[in-house]
Amino acid sequence: MRTRRPALRRAGGSGLRAALAIPGLIGLCASACAVGPKYQPPQTPVPPAFKELGTWKPAQPNDQTLRGKWWEIFNDPQLNALEEQLSVSNNTLRAVQAQFDQARALVRGARAATLPFVSGDASIERTSEAGKSDATTYNLTVDAGYELDVWGRVRQTIQASRASAQASAADLESVSLSLHAELALDYFTLRALDAEKEIFDTSVSAYERALELTRNRYQGGVASAVDVAQAETQLESTRAQAIDNQLRRAQLEHAIAVLLGRPASSFGVARAPLDMPVPAVRAGLPAEILETPSRYCRR
Repeated sequence: MRTRRPALRRAGGSGLRAALAIPGLIGLCASACAVGPKYQPPQTPVPPAFKELGTWKPAQPNDQTLRGKWWEIFNDPQLNALEEQLSVSNNTLRAVQAQFDQARALVRGARAATLPFVSGDASIERTSEAGKSDATTYNLTVDAGYELDVWGRVRQTIQASRASAQASAADLESVSLSLHAELALDYFTLRALDAEKEIFDTSVSAYERALELTRNRYQGGVASAVDVAQAETQLESTRAQAIDNQLRRAQLEHAIAVLLGRPASSFGVARAPLDMPVPAVRAGLPAEILETPSRYCRR
């Protein structure tokens, strides 16, 4: 017994050391088997300046920056009302918004994998036999668990979902900016056609009087038939331009109706002159406009 006691102590000491080394070994294996290294974008060397074109700076896109209601700078109540309708009714914008909501839901779902889960099930069973009283059995089952992110799968899923949500947010802001800008462009083009129509109406009235005067002069022998033909041609050409003006205005109304998600047959924009003052826009580099258009659309 005496000779075996030291051997038992040595065996116990080595067993204790092995037991203490197991958690460290598991942690080392887990860290070594994590899924992939963290992605680092490649670095491209960019010269600070070009001697031919002056000072340059690296672009910093800000697609995710909120632009706000930049169209209010024009102080046009009808334009503001149309832009608000677009934010609610445009099908393209609603589809991109749904994609963004889906991406955020995926992020929340991925984060839920890092939390413990509990599930339960309840049932009632009633049995009866001849000559015996009825028996009721209640069953309640509770299951709880927690998934250890040993291999880094959950962390990588969360990072991928977060990156997808950020990309969806940038897409949403870019699409919103494009649609609102397209609506504003169509609206102001329509207003310009309204101003042209006033000019055409005035010109047609003036050319009608000129044609009547030329015909009277022709009947009096003062003007020739060529003068009458020229006056008629000028009048009819202006009338044709006025008709083309009405056609282009109708096409712009249809385009605005499509942007608002409304049927073109029941949509119209009242005629109004283009007499609004031009808003002041600070000077800057074109590269800055591409980076953050919102800063040029604020007062």
